[in-house]
Amino acid sequence: MKVLLQVAAAGLVTLHAAGAAAAVSADEARQLGTTLTRFGSEKAGSADGAIPEYTGGLSKPPADYTANSGKWPDPYSAEKALFSVTPANMGQYADQLTPGADALLKRFPDMRLEVYPTHRSASYPQWVLDNTVKNATSAHLVGKVEGDGVAGAFGGVPFPIPKSGYEVMWNAMLSYRPTEFSVVNMGGQLIDSSGGRTELPVLNITEYRPYFDQKNAAGNFSGPYLRAWIQAETPPTTAGTTVLVDYSSNYSDTDQVSWAYFPSQRRTRMAPDYKYDTPSSSYGGVLFWDEGNVFTGRMDRFDFKLIGKKEMIVPANNYRLSQLPVDDVFGPKHLKPDAVRWERHRVWVVEATLKADARHAYAKRVFYIDEDSWTFVEADGYGHDGKLWRVGIDYQFPLYDGGGVFALCYGFYDLQKGNYFLTFTNGANGAPLLRVSDHLSHPNLFTPAGMSGTGLR
Repeated sequence: MKVLLQVAAAGLVTLHAAGAAAAVSADEARQLGTTLTRFGSEKAGSADGAIPEYTGGLSKPPADYTANSGKWPDPYSAEKALFSVTPANMGQYADQLTPGADALLKRFPDMRLEVYPTHRSASYPQWVLDNTVKNATSAHLVGKVEGDGVAGAFGGVPFPIPKSGYEVMWNAMLSYRPTEFSVVNMGGQLIDSSGGRTELPVLNITEYRPYFDQKNAAGNFSGPYLRAWIQAETPPTTAGTTVLVDYSSNYSDTDQVSWAYFPSQRRTRMAPDYKYDTPSSSYGGVLFWDEGNVFTGRMDRFDFKLIGKKEMIVPANNYRLSQLPVDDVFGPKHLKPDAVRWERHRVWVVEATLKADARHAYAKRVFYIDEDSWTFVEADGYGHDGKLWRVGIDYQFPLYDGGGVFALCYGFYDLQKGNYFLTFTNGANGAPLLRVSDHLSHPNLFTPAGMSGTGLR
């Protein structure tokens, strides 16, 4: 753990005080577009060349891509792994392994990480880059509790030159996504400690991000930055059950708001407990509500400290994972190694420690955020006994048609129970389909009345 939380090599990153909340100066912001990309990552590659220079990301779809088909072919399908990290040779890569990867390799003799060439594939529309540069000198943390909200930012990375753990976390939660995306037939599997496989509920999901809706560009942005509509398609006993969750840009002003529609009752009601460490019933209790997308929600129960930036081996560009047959993805103890693509990337490391007067199932959490996409790639949860309990991993892939990253292919390993799960895999009706849009096309979904109308069965 010591090695993994060390500050990166001299010159790689500057650490900042965790309590800072002010925007950067105009002089400091001039790094954006020079030594830094306009969204805040280091433009240069790594010293050994394993991480290349950033040259604009992947913005041209491969030849076999069909717009609005819902399918995202792998542009790197012809590549072969450079090397494998196994329990036998993991010592050679100790300083590049997260605690989660380290624990999985030590626990499972047949575990291995297939490490491919690194591609800095994340790309951004020009208007998002322009907004990010503006945000650098205007965005600031607000709220009665540190990290409770963001003001002075819209339509871009709020803190491209972050000065605290809270700012890095908000960058991840406000990382660029298309204004609306919808997922149809999102399956998942839960593997128990004996290797038995249980299909998780098949979900249809539509997410709307007002923060990235250009219609909201005028004035100071406020209100929910994300509205998530989630409906169960299977099993038959819960088909039609629908949840709508609003995630606030300032929790001191407006807390997270949730509604739920139950077909058996034919009514929509408030659901105030869909937050923090409330177990998600749809996932058999193996996922907390604040672990959606590895982490989503309010940060008031933890102190978030910025540890630094480090070069680490993490999942990246996992286009093919969700398209594979289930038997090619799930092993009895862990995901099958050939299904997952790993690369070396620079990631921000943020450590969250439970406040003395707060309650949560975790005593400590450590988050790893990719420097280019600003998305969570791993979240490690520690129990009150100090031991690593759960390892959350996101198998994201960049969207080459319009920019942004898809990050709903994620799962958690429970090291105490010995089970694990993964979302966004083949479901009852085949592979999941992902469609994106730069405008809100289904506004009626995001009202209690609209939930009732779509939830009938």
